Amino acid sequence: MSQTAKAHWEGDLKSGKGTIALGSGAFQGSYSFKTRFEGAPGTTPEELLGAAHAACFTMALSGALTTAGHAPTSLDSTAAVTLEKTGDKFSITQIDLTTRGVVPGLAESEFQRLAEDAMENCIISRAIANVPMTLDAALAVTA
Repeated sequence: MSQTAKAHWEGDLKSGKGTIALGSGAFQGSYSFKTRFEGAPGTTPEELLGAAHAACFTMALSGALTTAGHAPTSLDSTAAVTLEKTGDKFSITQIDLTTRGVVPGLAESEFQRLAEDAMENCIISRAIANVPMTLDAALAVTA
């Protein structure tokens, strides 16, 4: 199985601009030096990587919970991707995953264990394994 995404760029690095589009057509957005480094509206490659990581991790956690006999009611995850200048180059220096789950009948310690395993073993985590990652996982409090 192969998935595609396209990027188009016009102009020089600092004043140019581009578009990113998923092959499925599910997303298209603009990006530029200003969106990536100065907070202007638009997306960034790091934001897209974070979305992919959060989605992959959440699916892996759902699968692990279901296999353990505790299908989740819901899981909500966020991936915060940190881009920093290290030496004379920019690098992704950290990814912090946060997840909250509604999983009836599951102990917090088991949720933590399964979440850690999902973080270490989801496809995207394995692809970017050289990036330091943290995880804040907890069962959501429901009324």
